[in-house]
Amino acid sequence: MAQMKPRTLSGFLELLPAPQQQLERILETLRETYALYGFTPLDTPVIEAADVLLAKGGGETEKQIYRFQKGDSDLALRFDLTVPLAKYVALHYGELSFPFRRYQIGKVYRGERAQRGRFREFYQADIDIIGDGKLSVLNEAEIPAIIYQTFSRLGLKKFQIRVNNRKILNGFYAMLGLAAQAGDIMRTVDKLDKIGPDKVRNLLTDDVGLTGDQADEILRFMAIRDDVLPALEAYRGRNETFDTGLDELTAVVAHLADFGVPADHFAVDLTIARGLDYYTGTVYETLLPDHPEIGSVCSGGRYDNLAGHYTDKALPGVGISIGVTRLFYVLGEQKLLNPDLPTAPADALILPMTADLAPAIRLATELRAAGIRTQLYTEEKKFKAKMAYADRLGIPYVLFLGEDEIAAGTVTCKDMASGEQTHLSPAETVRRIQAGLAEKNRGPVILG
Repeated sequence: MAQMKPRTLSGFLELLPAPQQQLERILETLRETYALYGFTPLDTPVIEAADVLLAKGGGETEKQIYRFQKGDSDLALRFDLTVPLAKYVALHYGELSFPFRRYQIGKVYRGERAQRGRFREFYQADIDIIGDGKLSVLNEAEIPAIIYQTFSRLGLKKFQIRVNNRKILNGFYAMLGLAAQAGDIMRTVDKLDKIGPDKVRNLLTDDVGLTGDQADEILRFMAIRDDVLPALEAYRGRNETFDTGLDELTAVVAHLADFGVPADHFAVDLTIARGLDYYTGTVYETLLPDHPEIGSVCSGGRYDNLAGHYTDKALPGVGISIGVTRLFYVLGEQKLLNPDLPTAPADALILPMTADLAPAIRLATELRAAGIRTQLYTEEKKFKAKMAYADRLGIPYVLFLGEDEIAAGTVTCKDMASGEQTHLSPAETVRRIQAGLAEKNRGPVILG
């Protein structure tokens, strides 16, 4: 029988054990941080009925979706975690308590062209707070605190959470008599950081059809960077939507310090618009100033009605999403993943040195009961090969249990990093390993 050449499809990421452990540390940090803020974990099916997933889709979404037939069923792989959440909340509305706070970390699928840092299968990490009819703006003020805690716990020190409000933008364009062109204007202004104001002005006049004066007025507005809120007050009273957005943005900013967000990690940025139709209020982007090539590492915002395609009930919400796979890939490229954190599958490897394996098995059981991840090596290999196995996996401690140790009631334990060996009782060995592991795991996942 001819052998099939093993291969992984383009755009699908397979990691070796060590980087997989690094990714798992990131995911665990996200779970722990989200849980701190009272979010419940949620999982939804990877496969859904295609008409359910595409209820609010069409266009580019339908082109990118993985869709297939199984019997008479028209099925598709989820392309984000928001649409499945909308279906979930509409389906279980009567069984949920509102505001409903959930986090979900899972793989999504998009059949777009694979390229550097862009994958067809990737992890997203989302949080959303869903209200029943209404949702307090204080939830929008809490989101930056969650972003701040998440990236601080991962080890990042230099990042900035940028916030805006879509009502301010819509109201401002309405003041200029440009409400009908608001979407095109926002798409164009979104290119400011990439191509600069001169080229954006040309696009606004040549492609969007604005006058030179209108384009200049928009660019002056977008250039407001210092004392943004007082500057925006000068526009108050000219448009109701603008005033509402300014009130909401002011409320968000007013509570940031109370939520523990330092001023140097936060900025109001009028150029941020996010999704043109989906978001209706506060919007967020999180950037790494030292690594602008990475782009936004966390984004999201407020929306008025999560599940309008599935229910008549008004379900406003606010949420953010982290593209974990892309972030992990780019951080690895930039050498920002901490190489000193243990990535071994076990904390300790026991090498039995006698034919009777019962004492080694009991020792492994004792270590595992103490929370120490333990492998018991029973393969008939030479001693050098056994030690090479531990070294290749990066296992920090190797334990030897021979006749002398069994007779003395001790364990020989070697720290593979320092080479130091101790001869202690099993209980003392457990304490030594626990202390050593605590020290080895002290560092952050990401080098700030």
